[in-house]
Amino acid sequence: MNSEKKLRAWLPLIIAIGVAVGIFIGNTYSIFNFSNAKTGSSKFNSVLRYIEESYVDTIEMAAFLEDAIPSVVERLDPHSQYFTSEQMLRLTEELEGHFSGIGVEFFVQNDTIVVMSIIDGGPSEAAGIKPGDRIVTVNDSLVAGQSISNTGVVENLRGEKGSKVKLGIYRKPKPELIDITVTRGDIPVQSVEAAYMVTDKIGLIKVVKFGGNTFNEFISAISKLKNQGCSSFIIDLRGNEGGYLDAAISMTNEFLPKGDLIVYAEGRNFPRTDNYATGTGTCKTDDLIVLIDELSASSSEIFAGAVQDNDRGLVLGRRSYGKGLVQSQRVYEDGSAMRLTVARYYTASGRSIQRDYEKGKNTEYQMEAMYRYMQGDYENDIDSLELTAYQTMGGRTVYGGSGIMPDLFVPRDSIQMNSYYNAVMSKGYVQEYAAYYADMNRSKLEGFESYIDLNEYLKKQPLLINLVSFADSKGVRRRPYLINESRDLLEAFLRGFIVRHFWGYDGYYPVFLESDNLVNKAVELLEAGKASLTAIINEEYK
Repeated sequence: MNSEKKLRAWLPLIIAIGVAVGIFIGNTYSIFNFSNAKTGSSKFNSVLRYIEESYVDTIEMAAFLEDAIPSVVERLDPHSQYFTSEQMLRLTEELEGHFSGIGVEFFVQNDTIVVMSIIDGGPSEAAGIKPGDRIVTVNDSLVAGQSISNTGVVENLRGEKGSKVKLGIYRKPKPELIDITVTRGDIPVQSVEAAYMVTDKIGLIKVVKFGGNTFNEFISAISKLKNQGCSSFIIDLRGNEGGYLDAAISMTNEFLPKGDLIVYAEGRNFPRTDNYATGTGTCKTDDLIVLIDELSASSSEIFAGAVQDNDRGLVLGRRSYGKGLVQSQRVYEDGSAMRLTVARYYTASGRSIQRDYEKGKNTEYQMEAMYRYMQGDYENDIDSLELTAYQTMGGRTVYGGSGIMPDLFVPRDSIQMNSYYNAVMSKGYVQEYAAYYADMNRSKLEGFESYIDLNEYLKKQPLLINLVSFADSKGVRRRPYLINESRDLLEAFLRGFIVRHFWGYDGYYPVFLESDNLVNKAVELLEAGKASLTAIINEEYK
């Protein structure tokens, strides 16, 4: 190992000395009191100056610090993080609800970029790009046949707002390329991906993240469903890893009466702060069920915990992820940032959402999801004797300390998720075949007047047989018994993915969730009146 590599290996430990008594220096963290860390900060500065002035080789100190800071932060809790400027840009785009690009959804087929759909009102629609178009060149550089990845496509098509990109388009049946120049613009990133009526009275809203636009999207979804006669809601937060706290509080406020405690936060140098419902919500008397799973985290858990602790609705599914730490963010001049944990979140009953962790053992923490799977947490209800009991506002017993425990446990359908299913899903063959099928049959499929009609047509087609042949050609051998076990789930995915090409997520979710056991259980409880305030307090749902 040469001297520079040695320094890279040891620098995190050198910097960690300073972390022990005061992280970083200067006025960047002036909101905290570092008066007792003066000696440590001085030593930290001295070490860095000594390296910079006297080390045998020339050192780019800024680059070394960029490498070392993440290692230092990893010695804290699992959710304190350092982000480079590039990482922060991607995170901001995701949570703020927009990025700059051309406004298409695509897939890569046979090393060619195929346009799946066009975002309404986006730059590509204005420029005349159509679904089914093949992008052969970008700014006169050949991209077809160049083994381009999805990441590579994104890098080619995204760019600064107002910048132009010249595309060479192949459009059937014409053999010659069409040159189309697209002026990049803001592309919305939806956090509420679907809102539709499951029955005449029950509406479902799928929320995939809590971002800057989430509450406005959520209010629009509520308004849309109420105009269609909705009086009971299913809020699907499965797979939602969280995001902005304000979005979760605003969403929760729509369902709670004035004065109900939504969440509070408290830390060593972070005074307790309480968030209460204002009473201005539009759904305070509507029956409510929240769906969660092992990937529902952070803001999702705050929403579910507030609904549960105030006896406002039922929580169905599986124990949530258990992420209840509050981060304070500091952004630096180069666009990088650090998120430092400063407090913990607690539900109205006093439950900590955060699951246990040991400082510096982040790999073990991240692997706990696999441990939960191996011990059967997703298929079997958890022994509540291992958890701490709390009381809701209505006197029901709930459990805390490691995520949100649902009122009613509904297991994963593990039988259908066998080795064949895992193989074709993990390799992306289900989505790839669905995209191929949609592209090859576009003229017929785009003629259906509703996603319902299209779905009924697809139910009569041999989609699964064709998928099996497609996967076999890719090296996933036929397993008749396992294929039959996974039949319903694979067909639901296939139809959902195909419908999405023509009707977006508003069509995908109703098709894919048509036979979902958790949605169907929620509908059953709502139709039986078991999600009302009286029924919840009396625990009639059990």
